[in-house]
Amino acid sequence: MSFASSRLALVKPSASAWVSQTAKAAKARGEDVIDLGLGEPDFDTPNHIKEAAHQAALRGETKYPPTNGTLEMRQAVLDKLKRENNLDYALDEVIVSNGAKQVLFSALMATLEPGDEVLLCAPYFGQYKDIVLILGGVPVPLECPAGAGFRLKPEQLSEAITPKTRWLLLNQPSNPSGAVYSDAEIVSLGSVLADHERVLVLSDEIYEHILFDGRIFRSFAALCPHLKDRTLTVNGVSKSYAMTGWRIGYGAGPMGLIAAMTKVQSQISSGACSIAQAAAAAALNGPQNEVRRFRAAFERRRDLVVARVADIPGLTLDPPGGAFYGLIGCEALIGSTTHDGDTLASDAGVTTYLLKAAGVAAVPGSAYDLSPFFRISTAASEETLIKALDGIAKAVADLKGLRP
Repeated sequence: MSFASSRLALVKPSASAWVSQTAKAAKARGEDVIDLGLGEPDFDTPNHIKEAAHQAALRGETKYPPTNGTLEMRQAVLDKLKRENNLDYALDEVIVSNGAKQVLFSALMATLEPGDEVLLCAPYFGQYKDIVLILGGVPVPLECPAGAGFRLKPEQLSEAITPKTRWLLLNQPSNPSGAVYSDAEIVSLGSVLADHERVLVLSDEIYEHILFDGRIFRSFAALCPHLKDRTLTVNGVSKSYAMTGWRIGYGAGPMGLIAAMTKVQSQISSGACSIAQAAAAAALNGPQNEVRRFRAAFERRRDLVVARVADIPGLTLDPPGGAFYGLIGCEALIGSTTHDGDTLASDAGVTTYLLKAAGVAAVPGSAYDLSPFFRISTAASEETLIKALDGIAKAVADLKGLRP
């Protein structure tokens, strides 16, 4: 007997989670595997954040929290957005959820009618598409190739908008490419959207503090204030503060949208963990020196990976502008053969081969709707990255029939 609905059949498991689970299973069998599949900082949560959670528990802050977030956490979000992003919101224009993914899910569930279209900039975080599908929407991938810096062009956006378009999902710095838009590029996209009043914008800014080469982050709603009343700014503490397990994300947007999202959340999870919210508030309000230390480490790792990949014939990697991933081009490997006589027919085949031959777990570009690439997470120690890239280099050198 099948227990899954027909709608659920459209949804695929998270590619990065599947890769990570596969790597863990291999390790459990005694195999030497390096897991570069999951996007998770390898740093520990800063101590002052953990202490804030401890003190909140001791104070007895262990009861049901408000569905839309504790007053302390929502105020911390308001202060953060004003201080860092030049954005003004009211308390009823903020929602706190169990991770940024739940913010996204609630927003789409609250607004999508069957058949509504959601524009996705490929390559994109794989769950964007799956959430749209499970909610009865129509994902519309817009290919943003390496030649365009993995960035959406205004003319491309203009051509893609139809009467059914409901959302544009924009993520920068991007997972998986690390692409970062200039202020002028964001403004150009905003100019296109100005003439389409039905289209909402979801700006996923979860990697805002992980920027390289002296870049300064600007929020979409701050650069396009004429679109603020139909923009949802999504963020969280997982990446910048090494708090993936605390599961706290937040969204800021127009009051009517936040009210609808709160109604959705009330039927799914109610409020996010009160103790985790106390920790997240401490993260936003407290010292940011650890955030800066993490960013500097991620930039050093980016530089290391870019340099190492440049020395591997058949692979390409333009320096990512932010986040902690490398989306590595592997077109030259497609059609090559292994020592076992297997032909690598796709980037999924490449990642399968790298796991077997190099002991490195990576995610195929097909999971992000752009091939042929594979993504590695650079949120690992430099020693681990060097070992992984040495293994990849050897595995690629062992292939026969590489394309020039």
